[in-house]
Amino acid sequence: MAASIEDVAKLAGVSIATVSRSLRGLPDVAAATRDKVLAAARELDYVASPFAARLASGRSSTLGVVVPFVHRWFFAEVLGAVEGVLSEAGYDLLLHNLGDSEGRERFFTVLPFRKRVDAVVVVSLALTSDEVEALKSLALPIGVLGAHHEGFFSVRIDDVESAKLAVNHLLSLGHSRIALIGGDTDDPMRFTPPHHRLTGYHDALAAAGIAPDENLERLGYFTVEGGEAAMKALLALPERPTAVFAESDEMAYGAIRAIRRAGLSIPGDIAVIGFDDHATADLLDLTTVRQPVAEQGARLAQALLDSLLAGVGEPEDIVLETELVVRGSTVASASVYAT
Repeated sequence: MAASIEDVAKLAGVSIATVSRSLRGLPDVAAATRDKVLAAARELDYVASPFAARLASGRSSTLGVVVPFVHRWFFAEVLGAVEGVLSEAGYDLLLHNLGDSEGRERFFTVLPFRKRVDAVVVVSLALTSDEVEALKSLALPIGVLGAHHEGFFSVRIDDVESAKLAVNHLLSLGHSRIALIGGDTDDPMRFTPPHHRLTGYHDALAAAGIAPDENLERLGYFTVEGGEAAMKALLALPERPTAVFAESDEMAYGAIRAIRRAGLSIPGDIAVIGFDDHATADLLDLTTVRQPVAEQGARLAQALLDSLLAGVGEPEDIVLETELVVRGSTVASASVYAT
């Protein structure tokens, strides 16, 4: 017969409440008492019921995560990192994939996480004022990845400066006719990178005295296929670009495919730079802006857990660094395949 919490309390010579607090790691238990409880639990091979612990604490030990699209690489990386942090802490993850604008409106109207989670992470959404107020009504710690809102925990990169880093690299190589393959800033899902990276692209060109040319801006919708279609349209221009900044590596892959199918060389005819440093960027010799995707998810999940379990600190805005990784798609001599 399995040992009960009462058996542990009897062997350790303490109350059931003290056993519960000791096993949950709460701070109001003397170290000697906690050691005695842990020794008794080990001797009796006692395993605490997570369901009982959750009922006793009034918490679900679950963190809700809201993503606009579950199937894209970026969001899968974030979810994997968040789940790893939660698993180590004995927490579960409850995922809500918005999918489209109707799903987004339904989520913020119904708030299905209510009374089901202890905290919420929102990934890469440009929240409206009504959505911010809806989240605040949950009266839970809220974390936002990729944006910043007062009163919420946030972890992000500076997408504007990171895009400028990419475009300035192309400018430094002598390019002036630089195209952009980006996301749809009018997308009803309103997710953040397309807006900020477009701003960075424009800012870098303006600082170099180059007027923006709408003909050089094409939508790739953050897919390989979209990037290829956008690049084909750019190649059909009377004066094609000499360089392309793609707002994601997937779109850059599509651009590379279109350029090579057109019989042109990279970077000799057209230089290509992406964004993310996807796992296969090195394989395709792609110059890119590396962002710490998994670290963003892990840092945000840990900040929320610290707030829940230890009451640590006020919500803060953490901005992580990005890095330019130069490979053969912009500088031939930097190719990973150079001998």
